[in-house]
Amino acid sequence: MQLVQEQKGNGLTLRIHALTHVTRFSHGSDGLNESREMDGRFTVEAELHGSGVLIEPGAFQYSVGQVQAAVEQQQQGGFLRRAIATAGTGESAFATRFTGQGKVWTEPTRRHFIIAESTGDAGDDMILDDRAFYLAQDTMQLGVHTHNTVSGALSGNGLRQPKLTGRGIFVVESPVPVSEVEVIELNGRDSVIVDGDMILMYSASLRVELRPLVRGVRNAMRSGEGLVFVISGTGTVFLTPTHRNVSVASTGLT
Repeated sequence: MQLVQEQKGNGLTLRIHALTHVTRFSHGSDGLNESREMDGRFTVEAELHGSGVLIEPGAFQYSVGQVQAAVEQQQQGGFLRRAIATAGTGESAFATRFTGQGKVWTEPTRRHFIIAESTGDAGDDMILDDRAFYLAQDTMQLGVHTHNTVSGALSGNGLRQPKLTGRGIFVVESPVPVSEVEVIELNGRDSVIVDGDMILMYSASLRVELRPLVRGVRNAMRSGEGLVFVISGTGTVFLTPTHRNVSVASTGLT
């Protein structure tokens, strides 16, 4: 494996590894050598030394050390990607919590991972794409945020998305590598108009509106565009503008 990213927090270290495979062997002065290449899969290692992690159900692979696991109910209305159906009903969902001393490894996947950190300040809460949450330090809380500004656009209950609050480090699952993620800082004067499929996460302090790209039915038909998100206010937006194309970084091909 090849280390891609590492970040240390209070009682927890997170590492992202790229899986590799041997492409050829060779003999050198120091013995038998091997050449390795990434095969396009990634895994997350969580080293626990006093803290704990909440992991998306089904993502656990194995643990080593004195590690305890428990299924915990998230806050009312909270949800994980694989329990998204419960969010629409307002029911609570469950997460797997690992604590103790040791290491926890997640299942390999061909999607990319990004480690981020939250200070716990009110302006540092993040709204995530439904498919983005993967792992978080257990000092953080995963809940649900309802956009009242888009109520009725998709359903009678409005648009709901995962909301991550609290202080700690966390991992989001991305369709593109971190080098292809575009980070936009909004200063309160500008706005971002974007296809919702391109949004990875954004500050909870931002205002979100869902509307047609152009006004009028005839103009909308001519443009070929449907509904878009209009994001404004002060905060940060993380976009994945390349995720509709299969990139070399995503496939491991050259």
